Amino acid sequence: MNPSSNDQTPPWDWDEAQWRQRVNHVRAGRSLRPAQWPGGARCAVALSFDSDHETNELRDGGQSIGRMSWGQYGSRVGVPRILELLQKTSVPATFFVPAVTALLHPQEQVRVIAEGHEIGLHGWIHELNSVLPEAVERDLYLRSSDALTKVTGVRPVGMRTPSWDFSPSTLKIQREMGLLYDSSLMADNDPYELEEHGEPTGIVELPVEWIRDDAVYFNMNRFQSLRPYTAPTAVLDIFRREFDGAWEEGGLFLLTMHPHVIGYRSRMFILEELIQHMQAKGKVWFATHQDVASHAKAAAG
Repeated sequence: MNPSSNDQTPPWDWDEAQWRQRVNHVRAGRSLRPAQWPGGARCAVALSFDSDHETNELRDGGQSIGRMSWGQYGSRVGVPRILELLQKTSVPATFFVPAVTALLHPQEQVRVIAEGHEIGLHGWIHELNSVLPEAVERDLYLRSSDALTKVTGVRPVGMRTPSWDFSPSTLKIQREMGLLYDSSLMADNDPYELEEHGEPTGIVELPVEWIRDDAVYFNMNRFQSLRPYTAPTAVLDIFRREFDGAWEEGGLFLLTMHPHVIGYRSRMFILEELIQHMQAKGKVWFATHQDVASHAKAAAG
């Protein structure tokens, strides 16, 4: 029996073929951590920023002007601060941008590309893939790719699904689009090849993790009793320890941030001091996600 998303059988009544099929649908395959990083570096650092801006609220209906203004802060204040710091420290980064964000703030995306950074796919309006029919998900990603290409002049080669929400159709669509990499899943610390139903896909996964995401430490929603808060100094300590571990292991340190979260006066020091720490450590290759994925794939053969 081939289980489907429409199957109403309770999971505890699935036969072995059903639960194995679900587990193996999208799976981590061979490790793609290279034996060495470019320039003799001991580890790679891939900094990323999800430029959600107004799309977080637009996806939910666009009724809250307050939440819309929070998103605008990301573009109005957060991104300029981030770009200034990256320029000062000569560090490249990747920005994952919903198409609607790019259409609302085209000059921001032009500046990101002009300053040597990468822009990757991040949905149309920060929609949740897992609630979409396959045809709708495919259409939104194709339209998103075209929109980002029109705004920036560069077609994206990688994807981070909005909210890291990966549907049963997402990998199939990525393969159809010929993408180089995904950065939405969590099966390892270091790059690996994605498999679909046991078949190697050639797509590089650059894994994320909630531990290495600024939003989980600071985001709140006063209407849903969501009140996480970790002191910024403690967040810096967590990120620094994650990097130190990657350096010791010779692996990848990938960090996810959001301009409307990290971009505040009391938080930007986290990123600045982290970069200072990594640069002082030495033997670190700072790279875009595209460059990390390209190197890992080429080194694996």
